[in-house]
Order: sequence, then structure tokens, then C-alpha cells
Amino acid sequence: MKRILLYLLFLFLLQNTFAQVSGKLATPSGQPIPIANVLLLDSADSSLIKATVTDDNGAYRIDYGIPGTYLLRISRLGYQAWSSPLFRLTAAQRIKDFGTLVLEENSRQLSAVVVRGEKPVFQQQIDRTVINVESSLLSKGSSALEVLERSPGVSIDYRNNGFTLGGKTGVTVMINGNLLHIPMEQVFTLLSSLSADDIEKIELLTTPPSRYDADGSAGMINIVLKKNRKLGTNGSLSVTAGYGMGEKATAGLRLGHNTGKTNWYGSYTFSRDRTYSDMYITSAQNMPFLGGQLYVLVSDTTRRLQNNHDATLGIDHQLNPTTTLGGNLSYNSSHASSSSPSHNEYNILPDSLLIFNGAINGISRWNNLVSSVYAEKALRKGEKIRFDMDYLYFHNDGPSEVQNSFLNKDGSPAGTNDTLYAPRQRTYANTTIQVGVGKVDYTKQLGKSTLEAGLKGTYTRSTSRSGIESLVDDNWVETRAETANNILMKEGIGAVYVSLNAPISSSTNLVIGSRYEYSRTRMDNQQTEKNTVDRTLGALFPSLFLSRQLNDHSNLQLSYTKRISRPSYNDLASYVGYSDPSAVYTGNPFLQPTITHNVKLGYNYRSYSFSLLLSRDLNPIARYQITESPLKDVLYVSPQNLSWQNNLTLQTNLPWKVNNWWTMNYNLTGGWRQFKEDYTLQPAEATYFAWSATFSQNFSLPRNYSAELSGWYNSWSYNGTVKVAGFGALNAGIKKELNNNRGSLQLSVTDLLRTIRINTYYGTLTEEAFSIRNHVYINTESAKIPLFKLTYTRSFGGSGLKTAGRPDNGPGEERERIRKD
Repeated sequence: MKRILLYLLFLFLLQNTFAQVSGKLATPSGQPIPIANVLLLDSADSSLIKATVTDDNGAYRIDYGIPGTYLLRISRLGYQAWSSPLFRLTAAQRIKDFGTLVLEENSRQLSAVVVRGEKPVFQQQIDRTVINVESSLLSKGSSALEVLERSPGVSIDYRNNGFTLGGKTGVTVMINGNLLHIPMEQVFTLLSSLSADDIEKIELLTTPPSRYDADGSAGMINIVLKKNRKLGTNGSLSVTAGYGMGEKATAGLRLGHNTGKTNWYGSYTFSRDRTYSDMYITSAQNMPFLGGQLYVLVSDTTRRLQNNHDATLGIDHQLNPTTTLGGNLSYNSSHASSSSPSHNEYNILPDSLLIFNGAINGISRWNNLVSSVYAEKALRKGEKIRFDMDYLYFHNDGPSEVQNSFLNKDGSPAGTNDTLYAPRQRTYANTTIQVGVGKVDYTKQLGKSTLEAGLKGTYTRSTSRSGIESLVDDNWVETRAETANNILMKEGIGAVYVSLNAPISSSTNLVIGSRYEYSRTRMDNQQTEKNTVDRTLGALFPSLFLSRQLNDHSNLQLSYTKRISRPSYNDLASYVGYSDPSAVYTGNPFLQPTITHNVKLGYNYRSYSFSLLLSRDLNPIARYQITESPLKDVLYVSPQNLSWQNNLTLQTNLPWKVNNWWTMNYNLTGGWRQFKEDYTLQPAEATYFAWSATFSQNFSLPRNYSAELSGWYNSWSYNGTVKVAGFGALNAGIKKELNNNRGSLQLSVTDLLRTIRINTYYGTLTEEAFSIRNHVYINTESAKIPLFKLTYTRSFGGSGLKTAGRPDNGPGEERERIRKD
């Protein structure tokens, strides 16, 4: 501990750089001009870097820490706009003071002035890739999940409710910097209901800095929602209607009122989705409890109806020139019903046949409430402190009932009536999660440097009950003792971090940081009164970022980070969920956390970017692997630790502007992957190459029309020992901006070629449990028919001028480590 404290003290004594652009605005008579819009723009493409407004004295200041060439654009209703010449910010020349600028009044009064910086769809930074959602035409009418599906390096596993980033699992998902500390199944539900119209940008952080939680070995996905910054009363309305195998609808309203000192904002979105999927399985296996060697054919169809409500309400208030207070409430609820008839044929050699017919009818209801408050105070010039507190409440209830028959070739019942073979079964599952978070962040400018430091504490209490019951002699009884689960989980995590950004020369900059986290997780089975998990972990997570500006158009970047992926609570819990008479879903209380080391080299030339990432994972977690039960009488589908995994990943982003009406963007992520596992009957090691690609073509057409054609493809890969075949999609959209500010209409089509078909294979790499070799073939809804959506959007009110608000990264980074699969 003494070494850690000395190390942290050493970091506090170091200094760091912080670029600054400042000045004042005045009228020709010398009067200050308040609430003027000040934009810092990238010189290469005029994309918006940062924005603020002048205070009551006409003064403004923008702090920004990345060297480069920029321009400043200033506007105010009733005055002529002003743009600066290009200027350079470096570690040696970090301050640009424009002095007092005099803005001339317009000769005629305008009803509104709109200053817009056009952003490219993708932007590469030293620690992340930024997707500017508004810059993509197809984002209208889409969900957050659909936008992520089209994002570079992101792969979505719809069957298992998971993400990969750069080909790796262990991804945490955040909204406004807060971890989604809810079951992953509900994360998918939330992102599928979250309208892309409410999203400003998505950040893909493969090497997050130390101010973020260390959780997420593959990195983080941060979804930044739009926030009202326009002065006056304003809002927007969006309505989407669509159809595939069933109806789709979304309606959302955003309202805000901003006086410059006080900013109220709120939104409400309702969505409805009737969807469809089917699955086919062919399998060969040796199961003694079913008679030995057998072949299995499975067909399964799922029809699902889901309704979602999402609402937010918040306020930011500038108490005085140095103090800002604020808070917000976010409420999400979902109700889904599903019906899944299934037909299984078990051909037991040499001539026996068992037939299973089942129908699973389930309901999923969940509610999620998050409240946040913050206070930010500027202590003196270049020094500020910020306090944040969060509270999260989540409750989920997911009962289901199974009606089935298990017959032999003569039509007589097979099996017994007091196990998993009962003709009627039902499952119950409910979870309640409460999370409290407190955080303090401190920033101080020391000459040419700025120091960042912070403390954070998180406490989580979760109760979870689940089980399977069978109807035996007209009484509901537990199917088996191990199918019942009643878990109380308590976890505390404390963290401290420091970070500095130190100039080495006028063109070279070093960012160094470290985060120390200590956690204790305890899980008790309240039914058996036994402790299942009691684990503590204290670890230091250093980070380093080195950048060098080669010239005005190019730079090099080198970084190192250490990360961790803790097992989710449901991954650890020994629950059992029904799959079919021969298989159940369960957790693994012996799971170990994943420790990851990342080294990344990047090169940017103008708007082109290239990066090479080398990572080493110890104990990576692979979900939905198959093992045998201790009694070898049932198949377990559960998460398992691999021994290790190595990745060498190349990522490129190549935007082109063909002419004034045609732009395109290509992104390729791929490389060499290697892993070793030892949980199967025969341990295995594999080396392979995998890649993913995205592209978009954007067209500006006459008469206020625009169009976009985009696509993505993920090559074959492994999830543990499970091989997943490659698949992709082609999407298109056309948009019409209506005259006289009457809004816009957009028609989009998802999966034009009906190619989102998922093929997975078990037993191709090594001998699996019960010597299984099978092929799972899934048709998603769009594989049957493309999804069509028509969206109308209109904005109203406001002056068009913007004011600075609370930073979007909130207090937490909580809310993702619970899964319910």
C-alpha cells in the first residue's frame, strides 16, 4: 500500500498540458456581447470540436488538449458572423488569445441564425473511434442497437445477447458515461428501444483512459445522448412506422427550455416491435441417459411482441459564474410476450425414436429508474472540482410456462413424470438491483500542465430468485433441487485515479495515468444458507498515451492500458434455466476475472486513420459453452474461462469526398487471433484470421433529397470453441427535407438482400461434452423479409444559438455487469 501511495503522490507532482483559446466580444460602442456562439472547428473538414458561449462580460474560453490546426467561428443574433484565420495549437504554443473582437450589427434583423459544423460519420481519436450518428442518414428511424450493428469493429450476437469490439468479448456499455448496470438481456431491450434520433454520438473506446472504470477487457461503448443547448423553448418530434414480419412503430418527443443560466430538458419515447425468428439444429451426440448414440433434429419458431417506454427529465442551473448544479431522472420500462413452439426428434441408434413437442410462452416485465445529481465549482482560474451522486433501481420479472410431450415411436410417454420430462413445467425469475454511486473529480492547471484526479465508490445490492417447477400429480414441485436459485449479492468497489498530460516537446505529448480499484463481491444462496462466492480483488491499472505531431496533416499515437472484465452476477450464480429435456442454462461460480494488457499504435493522415492493437487476455470469459453435469445426466450451457487469448488487430478508416454531392467511407477491422482452452473433454488451441468491414455511400440530390447506401460484414470467428460463420447486411435510405422548415421524411430499408442468417457450429475444434457435433441455423426477421421504415422528423422553437452545458460523461460508468440470458 505504501508503494501505491508513493506512486500516486509522484503522479500528483507531475504536470500536464492544456491548450486554451480565449477572447472577448464587444459592440462598436464598447458594450460586451453576451450569449454569443463560439465554435472551435477542425481545419481539415470544419467539423465541430468544442463549443461555448460568451458570459455577461462578453468573455469566452475553450480548453482543449490535442495539438492541431483549427479555426474559430463566432455568431450572435443581430450581428455579423466572424471566422478566424487558421491557427495552430501545440504543446509549446498552447494559448491563443484573440483579444477583444468587435462584431458589427446586421443591417437587417434576422429571425434566426443557425451555425452548423458538418461532422464526418467517423472520427478517430487516440483512445476511441467516434460515430457521429446525426451524420448518417440511416440513423433516422433506427434504434441504438441498429446503429451499433453498422459501427466499425462492433459485432452483435443476437442469439446470445452479447457484443464484441475488435473481435473480443468483454465489452461494457455506457450511456452518457454511466455503465448500464442491468442484465445484458435488458441492455439489448433498452438499446433496441432507444431511438437513434436521441443520440448525438457513439464512442468506441478500445483503450479507455484512467478516469473511466477499469471494467471491460475489450473496451467500452459509450452512447452520448442529445442534450438541449439551444436558447429559448425548443424541441423535436419524431414518428416512425415500419413493417417486416410484424409491425414496428416509434414515437418520440423532446422538449427543452434554456435561458442561458437554467436549462430544462425532457423527452419521452414509445416503441412497439412485433418480430419473428426461427432456428434449426442438426446434431450428433452420445448421451447415455437418453440411450447412447443419437441424432437430433430441432425446429423452433419465436414470435415476440415488445412495448417500451423511455422518459427523461433534467435540469442544469448556473448558480453563479463559478458554480453549476444539475440533476436528471431517467425511467425505462418494457413489457414483452413471446411464444416459441419447438419440435425435436431424437433418433437413438439403432432404431429407437423419441419425439419432443413443446411450446414455451413467456412474459418479461422490467422497470429501470436512474437518478443523478451533480455540482461543479470553479475554485479559481484553471481549477475546478465536481461532485456526482447516482442511484439506480431495477426490477425484472420473467415467468414462463412450458407445455410439452415426450413420446417414443409408439406414441407412449417417454421418461418419467418427476424430472425435466414432465408434460407441464413453468419457470419463475425475478431480480431487484439497487446501486449507489458517489464520485469526486478534481482538475487543476499548473502552469503549462493540468492535473486530473478523482475518487469513486460504488455499492450494489441485488436479489435474484429463479427456478423450474414441474406439474406432478396436479401439484407444482421443484423439478430438481439444483434448478432453484435464491441469491443475495452485495458488492463494493472503491477507486482512485490520477492523470497527467505532460509535453515532451512542441510536437510530442505524453499522457500518463493510473487507477487503483479494490472490490469485494459476496453472493449467498438464501435457500441453502450457503455462501457461493466471496471474492476480493485489489489491482492497479496504469495507462499511457504518447502522441507526436509530424506536420499539420499527420500524427503518430502510441498507448498502453491494462483492463479487467469481472464476471457478471448471473454468470456466477448457480441458477438453471430450461432449454429442452436434455439441456439447461446455468451459471459458473468458479469463473475468474479477465485481465487484459493492450498496446496500440496509431497513425492519422488528414481524415484517414490506421491503428494496430496488440492485446493479451488472461482467463477470457466465453459465454454459452457446453459441459456435462456432474452426474452426466444433462447438458450444461454456461460461461467458461479460456486459458488465454492473443489478438493482433489492424483497423483502418478511409473517408473520401468524390465531389460536392457524393461522399463515401470505408472501415476495415481484422487480424490474427489465438486462444487456448481446457474446459472441454479434449483441451484445444486455435489460431485464425478474422475481420469485419463497414462502408457507406452518401449522396446529396436535387430538390432537398439525399440518399445513403451502407453495408457491413463480419467474417467467421470463434466464441470459445463455438464456430460462428460470417454474415452481413446491405441497407439503404432516402430522405426529403420539406420546404419552409416543415421537417423531413425518410424511407429506410434494412437487410435488402436478406442475409442476416446466423450459423454456429459445435464440435468442430475439439471433442465437446457428450461428443456433440451440431449445426445451429438461425433466421432473423429480416432474413425472411427486409424491414421497411418511414420516419417523419421535425424540430421547432429555439433561437438556433447554442449554449454550453454540463459535460455528457456522467458520474458512473455503472449498470452493465448483471446479465440475464
